[in-house]
Amino acid sequence: MAAVETIHVDGAWRAAASGAQREVLDPADAKTLAVVAEGGVEDTDAAVAAARRAFDQGPWPGTPVAERAALLRRVAELLQRDRETIALIESRDTGKTLEEGRVDVDDVTNAFRYFADLAAGESAGRVIDAGTPDVHSVVVHEPVGVCAMITPWNYPLLQASWKIAPALAAGNTFVIKPSEVTPLSTVHLVRLLAEAGLPAGVANLVTGTGDPVGARLSEHPDVDLVSFTGGLISGTKVAQAAAPTVKKVALELGGKNPNVVFADACATAEGFDTAVDQALNAAFIHSGQVCSAGARLIIEESVRERFVAELARRAEKIKLGRGTEDGVECGPLVSAQQLDKTEAYVASALEEGALLRCGGKQPEPNEVRPATGYFYLPTVLDQCHREMRVVREETFGPILTVESFQTEDEAVTLANDTEYGLAGAVWSADTARARRVAARLRHGTVWINDYHPYLPQAEWGGFGKSGVGRELGPAGLDEYRETKHVYENLRPSPVRWFAG
Repeated sequence: MAAVETIHVDGAWRAAASGAQREVLDPADAKTLAVVAEGGVEDTDAAVAAARRAFDQGPWPGTPVAERAALLRRVAELLQRDRETIALIESRDTGKTLEEGRVDVDDVTNAFRYFADLAAGESAGRVIDAGTPDVHSVVVHEPVGVCAMITPWNYPLLQASWKIAPALAAGNTFVIKPSEVTPLSTVHLVRLLAEAGLPAGVANLVTGTGDPVGARLSEHPDVDLVSFTGGLISGTKVAQAAAPTVKKVALELGGKNPNVVFADACATAEGFDTAVDQALNAAFIHSGQVCSAGARLIIEESVRERFVAELARRAEKIKLGRGTEDGVECGPLVSAQQLDKTEAYVASALEEGALLRCGGKQPEPNEVRPATGYFYLPTVLDQCHREMRVVREETFGPILTVESFQTEDEAVTLANDTEYGLAGAVWSADTARARRVAARLRHGTVWINDYHPYLPQAEWGGFGKSGVGRELGPAGLDEYRETKHVYENLRPSPVRWFAG
């Protein structure tokens, strides 16, 4: 397949109808990593038409669940076969470390296996007691139809799998549009789907920008569901475009996530070390480019200075560099645009009175290799408050803000004082208090004495402006299904409602 033939329609790879191409840059050195097709409306319409035919006329929706599950398991095996290749692609494309790339491949593998097992383990339907032996009543699940999937640049392969695996398990067809910034691992995944034996037209891929490709998918009358993961502004546009056709919409729109640390969590040397280490992990893994990043440290005032001083000391020692190099702990930001955005947020925070404890700038050329990439030092901003932009808005960069509290109620109020509600954490040696606070947090995932782990068996999604719908878990499968009630009268007879 030629480098520019990255559009996949009805089982065939092709270039963009317009012939347009796009360079994909390596964020570690800003050099061209690959060239992909730049799809447009014509390519998008062709992909939707293929998915429509495959759903309405093809075998996939009627394929027995056991066979669909078997195909998902074959995909999982192929993912593990290509683990090193895909991890390298993901590292080079997004800037994350190679080890993070390997973890992503393993998590994607687990997602395919989970949804294979979940679908295969379900019964033929839920029998309803109609109150009479003369009626057989059952509730069944059927595929939604043609699904449009729009995925983000930070975890392109992982987010694709959270949509593709349940969609296929349920019997749908789809068109996926990865971010134009990081499309390469999704292209590889679609190749593996074909290798695993997925019928032509079931999986379609259009590489291109949100406008026009994502916009066309969202409004297209032949699309039955659109699932979007990305920013709040883009997500609202997707919802608005989908509204006239009243299609199903699932949105995961990020978060501004609190990491609440009580003093008793730091009462021992081990507890203090763990809480600081996890705060670093929460904020700076993948350079903070994580929707669930613990970007808001909310810490009890009595331990604030000691905690923040140690946090900043360790943050200054984080080794930046190309993600594929040994010893590198944090890679670059994904693009020049994201670097500019990070610099602007730090500048606004300092203007609004934040205290810079570390970072706050790009590294010097002799401090990181290669020196031409989109690198930014891990940054800790102390003495922050809710009115600051950097506290209110999702920064998606290596920025940690620090707020403090004195009472439990104040901690909960601060943690919930956000338009978002994706994830959060509470740290305390008092189990009763930790669980009490977790119950009061208005966030879709809450960790107690931990940060970032997730399970494919557990739903993922947020409250408020973090979106609607859920991915993963049984609800993640239900997003891609319609519910139908089939009522069968085993002994029909006249009703005699009308006398005539």
